[in-house]
Amino acid sequence: MLRLVAQGRTNAEIGRRLFIGESTVKTHLLRAFGKLGVADRTAAVTSAMRLGLL
Repeated sequence: MLRLVAQGRTNAEIGRRLFIGESTVKTHLLRAFGKLGVADRTAAVTSAMRLGLL
């Protein structure tokens, strides 16, 4: 999911691509933000790249 965020995809686009609802995308992203200790999409992608996850 973070890979799609890094590509600039919106939550709606990610949901369509993964066959899940937009609210489910938001939930997954919020959980990822918490695990990465960040507050937004940009920081999540930056942190994931720094950690070698992307």
